[in-house]
Parts: sequence; C-alpha cells; structure tokens
Amino acid sequence: MENISVRQATLSDLDTLLLFEQGLIDFERPLDATIKGGDIHYYDIESMISADNVEIVVAESAGELIGCGYANIEDSKPYLTHKSHAYLGFMYVAPEHRGKGVNRLIIEALKKWSVSKGVTHMRLEVFASNPAAVKAYEKVGFAPRLLEMTASLKQI
Repeated sequence: MENISVRQATLSDLDTLLLFEQGLIDFERPLDATIKGGDIHYYDIESMISADNVEIVVAESAGELIGCGYANIEDSKPYLTHKSHAYLGFMYVAPEHRGKGVNRLIIEALKKWSVSKGVTHMRLEVFASNPAAVKAYEKVGFAPRLLEMTASLKQI
C-alpha cells in the first residue's frame, strides 16, 4: 500500500482544491439533473481554509494531493440532543486513488478535529443513487437517517 498522509489544507493547495471541486461537480451532475451546466462552484474554498469553524484536509501521496474533505461545525436543530454537529462535505478522491482507503483517512482526520472542538455528532449528504459512496460511509460508522426527495414543478 502506498504511503498516504492527511494534513490541514493551506492556501498553497487552492489551485488543486479548485480542480477537485470541479471533479466532484462533474461526478455529481449525472446524479442530479438540477445542477447547472458550465463553470459553477459549490464552495468558497479560500474563505473556508481560514475559517475557525471549518477544517479542510487534504490527502497526499508521493508529494501529490489525491483527495480532500471538510468538516464545518454547524448549529443543530433545537429539538436534537446535541447543540452542534460537524457537517462533512467536499469529499473527493482522485479517480486513480479510489478504493485505497483515502476517504477513510480523511474522515478519521475530520473526526479528530471535530472531537477537539467538542463536537459529538457528524452528518453528511450522499446521493442515494451512489451505492459505492453509501457503502464507504457506512464502513466508517455512518448510517442512513433521512431520505431527501425532490420533484420538478415545471410550468406547462
């Protein structure tokens, strides 16, 4: 197995992170017909790198960035038992490095950071039509809780 390390992202990683974001968007477009075409962005990565409530981590192998993810500490709904949770997003692994445990290493780093911030729960969203991702998240302790449903209300 190759040597993979995970570290906090820095501004010097921004160009690669922007490429990863486009890779993620390109992957998700076939899963969600409502994602606009063209050059779009999900995140303000530059701001997130310096935010106190966000941790972006990158995975490296042989000096090359091969994956990333973030945890964002958010307020939980007032009816839940926990005041806040870490929301995971921007989970991306370069295609040639998938299946090597990179996502697990990224999530472990984000779990450690979240615990260090006093957070006791994590959440994420995954497309139900992406069974490989669902299985990967289940392997690291996540369980399905709620299915989001959508419908188009086109004018006729």
